[in-house]
Order: sequence, then C-alpha cells, then structure tokens
Amino acid sequence: MVTRATSAGPAATAGSPVVVAVVQFAAGTDPSANLAALREHVRTAAERGARVIVAPEYSMFAVARLDERVVAIAEPLTGPFVTGLGEIAREFGVHLVAGIVEQVAPGAKQIRNTLVALGPDAKLVAKYRKVHLYDAFGYLESDVVEAGAIETPATFTVDDVTFGMQTCFDLRFPEGCRRVAAAGAQVLVLPAQWIPGPAKVDQWTTLLRARAIENTVYVAAADQCAPRGAGASMIIDPTGVVLTELGDEPGVLTAGIDLDQLAAVRRTNPSLALRRFAITERAPE
Repeated sequence: MVTRATSAGPAATAGSPVVVAVVQFAAGTDPSANLAALREHVRTAAERGARVIVAPEYSMFAVARLDERVVAIAEPLTGPFVTGLGEIAREFGVHLVAGIVEQVAPGAKQIRNTLVALGPDAKLVAKYRKVHLYDAFGYLESDVVEAGAIETPATFTVDDVTFGMQTCFDLRFPEGCRRVAAAGAQVLVLPAQWIPGPAKVDQWTTLLRARAIENTVYVAAADQCAPRGAGASMIIDPTGVVLTELGDEPGVLTAGIDLDQLAAVRRTNPSLALRRFAITERAPE
C-alpha cells in the first residue's frame, strides 16, 4: 500500500499554526495489522509536522456489515488496541484520534462505536461514543451498536487549539456539531466509514463544508478508503474552503489550524454569537 502525503503548509514551528493531519486507509479485520498500518501513516504525518492526527471510524476493525464478528473482537478502553494507539502517540509525540470497537461488558451482545484521543504521554485525553447510529439506507447499526449517552461534548486542547469530536452519521445532524462548537471547539474532527453509494461523496462533501461554514470551525474529516469507505477525506477551513483532499486511495493530508484566521472569520461572520436557539436533548422513540 502506497501512502501519499500532501500538505497545505509547512511543518509547525514555535508560533506557527498547529498542523493537523487526517489519515485515510482501508482498515480490515485484523486489529494488529490495522495498528501497524496506522503507525506508518502516523509516521508520515508526524514527519510533516502534524501535532494532531485523525484516523477513521472503525480503524480497529472494519467489515462491510456489522455482525457477531465485531462483538467478538470488542475490547475495553484499557485493551491492547487503545494501548497500542497510545504507544504510537507517545512514539511520535502527537495526539492521535481513532475509532475503536469498545466492549460494553464481558458477554454483552452489543458494542460501542467509540472515538478515543490519546496524548503524547499515551494517556486517554478524550472519548466520544457515537450518538447517532447508522439506521439508514437499509442498514441498522443499532442491531449491534449501543448508542452513546448524551454527555458534555468531548474536547481536548493542543497549543490553545480546542478540538471536538463527532463520528460519521453524526455529520447529518447539525445540532450535534453545533453543540461541539458551542462548547468551544475550534476544530471538528470527524472520523468516518462513509459507506459508498450513489451521490454519497457529494453528500459527504456538502455536509462537511456546511458544518464548517455554519459553525465557523475547521473540519478534519478522516474516512476509510475503498472498498469499505467512500474516501474523500479532507480538511476544510472555517469559510468552507477545502484546503486539501484525497480521492479513494490511502493517504495522509495535513493543513495548519490558524487561530488568527479563525478569529477574523468569526469577526466577519459572528454566526455563533448571533444564534437565537438552544439545543435540547430529544428522547429516542
């Protein structure tokens, strides 16, 4: 597998923008192999100056349709895959975000679709359990996955830049991303396994740009590539401009998060400050 790296700017130095990277790769059914592949992509991103690296949803274990295999492979947050992610983060001195298959409890018949963020000290700094399950397009993620509880938005901060997390199908629910922005996030990281299909890449791109524009945030979206994902990973600025993107091949993208630009955008378009409506939790039917 050939990794292609592109960049929207030079590697970070003192006083320069924080560089964020997104990793696009084809995760499979061997967690150890997925971890090894991810490590090489993280190496590439770190060599390009990335401080925060975002890998796809289900980086730990990916199949076309969830079934008993994903339940059997699930691990707790203290399991070997998350431990391995922490070791990679420590090795390269980065914050690493990735999607895992979290065990609910020993013997449980469901799993959690969870994002974890590991710091350069290998410790867990944030976690997010997917709230909106992919019960759409003839698919029922809820058959196998337990929805995450509505909690305070999961964020973490690197060099004064605050990152917030959402996952894949969450993208279709603007109020979830708005909660993250309202909680102080300046960058929305969005790992995904965006299932391929008619118009799916167009929808993905449109929704990502909309979330950036309406919340005046950067968006770093890391999708799986073919065959299980649609690809099109990208990094978007707070005006909705796509800074860098991939097709459906494996690769690494990097771009700088410039807080001065973000502040200027928010002065020009203070949509967060002007909003008139709050977001309230809706009980599932």
